[in-house]
Amino acid sequence: MALDLLGRQKMPLDGSSSKQPAVASSSVSGGSTGANATGASGPAGSAGVSGVGGGSTGQGMSGAATGGSGGATVMGKQLTAKRSLKLGSLAEDIMPTSLGGGDEPFRARLHHLFSQIEKEFELLHAENMSLREKLEAVAGTPRDSTVGERLPLQDAFEVDGSVNKSFKSKLGSAGSKVKAGHKLRAQTSRIVSSFKAQSVVSSLVREFCGHKDGVWQVSTKAGQPIIGTASADHSACIWGIDTGRCLLQYQGHSGSVNSIKFHPTRDIVLTGSGDATAQIWQAAVNWEVPARKGHSSEEELEEEEEGPYEEKERIDVLRTPLCEFSGPGGHTAVVVAADWLPGGDQVITASWDRTAILWDVETREPLHPLCGHDHELTHASAHPSQRLVVTASRDSTFRLWDFRDPIPAVSVFQGHTENVTSTVFTRDDKVVSGSDDRSVKVWELRNMRSALTTIRTDSAVNRLAVSASGVIAIPHDNRHIRLFDLNGQRIARLPRTSRQGHRRMVSAVAWTEDISSNCNLFSSGFDRRVLGWGVCLPPKDN
Repeated sequence: MALDLLGRQKMPLDGSSSKQPAVASSSVSGGSTGANATGASGPAGSAGVSGVGGGSTGQGMSGAATGGSGGATVMGKQLTAKRSLKLGSLAEDIMPTSLGGGDEPFRARLHHLFSQIEKEFELLHAENMSLREKLEAVAGTPRDSTVGERLPLQDAFEVDGSVNKSFKSKLGSAGSKVKAGHKLRAQTSRIVSSFKAQSVVSSLVREFCGHKDGVWQVSTKAGQPIIGTASADHSACIWGIDTGRCLLQYQGHSGSVNSIKFHPTRDIVLTGSGDATAQIWQAAVNWEVPARKGHSSEEELEEEEEGPYEEKERIDVLRTPLCEFSGPGGHTAVVVAADWLPGGDQVITASWDRTAILWDVETREPLHPLCGHDHELTHASAHPSQRLVVTASRDSTFRLWDFRDPIPAVSVFQGHTENVTSTVFTRDDKVVSGSDDRSVKVWELRNMRSALTTIRTDSAVNRLAVSASGVIAIPHDNRHIRLFDLNGQRIARLPRTSRQGHRRMVSAVAWTEDISSNCNLFSSGFDRRVLGWGVCLPPKDN
């Protein structure tokens, strides 16, 4: 009776015994059937079942195995003993003391054990909720404030749906409600806060095509509807924003042109190049479109086929600079960036020789070599109104140089883990830095120990730009351009499809404050194109 009870009622509790039900039944029934089990194992277990079911079949099989019936019986007993040991401790816990009485005591015992488990989980759940309330109290976000939080109609419907669901146990129901509630509140706080403040409309307005290699940088000029581009094809170009036409091409460098900056007030341009020099050249452009001469109708018809391409290539070319910054005391490697200091009488250059140099424009002589970076420099920019300069390097730091005193002071900003690719000033005396570590950080000039804001992205950051209203345009290696405010709040991502957007890395961006133009943001990329975007920014919060 004990064996029959274990075989029939305890087998569902043991996963290993349930895999061979035929063997267990045959070992209980008789020795001859045990012979069937030993003679046919694994896939042949069905033979043992047939031996139990019919007498003739059992006799035939036992006759075929008369020599080993005793051994089969011993193996059946050993198998039963192993199962008894495996299930003995569990049987003592769940089986009633008296074996007679059917299934009722057994089920009652199971219900009692599961109810105790459920109570333990409820106690854990209550303790967890208490700890959550304490954490929210320490963080300053009372639990009552999240309960009364306004949700969109769709989110409110999802919360109600999760509440109305029925579950098999109280623990599953309560746990799912808490998880769904916290998840929805977290998602809603992020999504709703970003879209409530977001009223940005962006579209691609114009393309500027003509460079024969990647474009490293794009720059704008205040008060004039023109942009400048620096390209790896050894040239720099000036373009008309409204027409998209190249107005002037400069070919004075013998290496890749890596940076371009307009003078604050004069029609001159500063460029840095891979030929280890920085040059200033005249940016006088011809705004008039070349007029076509009068011809006969047949000649005009011929020009319709060939003329358009000839006119597009017919641009003014300049090869001679006004001045060049090189020679003794100059750079010995690639000049990656150059910028004007306020007033335009001095310029700053950054190079792969690990130094930056402050130059005098009139004398073309170096004034201060800026040393201290451990690796090549990647960028340099000047404050728009104060004699301050920031230099970025591949040593994962950037430095602030103060030239307001006779002896320059320097501050080191550490916070990135990889190459710092760009650093720019804002109007309210902050510095924004971008890095290959996929982050953008906003720093206070008076506090260099830690960043005010850190923006995490999904791709390396290239030469970024900050608008007058405090919107950061971030160009990425993954061909995207994202817009954030100085508090780290995401504003928008510019559209990128197969028909619009860059096809390769976006190297730089630049804002223009000219409200008369349809384009107020420009981006350059290694797809040899420069794109003009119309971005309708949200009003700046007071």
